[in-house]
Amino acid sequence: MGKFRKLGRHAAHRVSMLRTMVSQLVKYERIEITVTKAKEVRRKADQMVQLGKEGTLDAARRASAFVRGDDVAHKIFTELAYRYKDRAGGYTRLLRTRIRIGDAAPMAYIEFVDRENELRETKPAAPQPPQRVPLDPWAKSRASQQWAGPKGKVSKSSETEGL
Repeated sequence: MGKFRKLGRHAAHRVSMLRTMVSQLVKYERIEITVTKAKEVRRKADQMVQLGKEGTLDAARRASAFVRGDDVAHKIFTELAYRYKDRAGGYTRLLRTRIRIGDAAPMAYIEFVDRENELRETKPAAPQPPQRVPLDPWAKSRASQQWAGPKGKVSKSSETEGL
């Protein structure tokens, strides 16, 4: 799994919890959990959508081994893969909601973007800046042309002074 938050649990409990939360997120498309858990769930949920977009047998086996339920795996490879086929990443959104009473843990909604009944609409894609013409490294800059005099004329007095 690489670098991840330990979330105050041993490894088996942590992986089991993440599997359940990712499965619930795929099933309901929005869940409310603590912010730190949501950041970890976002990583794994984005990986599952990537596997769904890949669409190979190996990807299906890897996703089915992680999520809980055949209906969840089916939804990843049909509905979510089709919805995000043109999106390069960022399939989930994290919205902070409240401070939980009791332990003052910051809570957040994690939801998939580009779906019905979103809490916040997706921002339109930023327009690409115009392409700049690549600079010629051998061309003289305007500054050097401005401060340096014309090269063509060399006075005779300056030639004889150097000798």
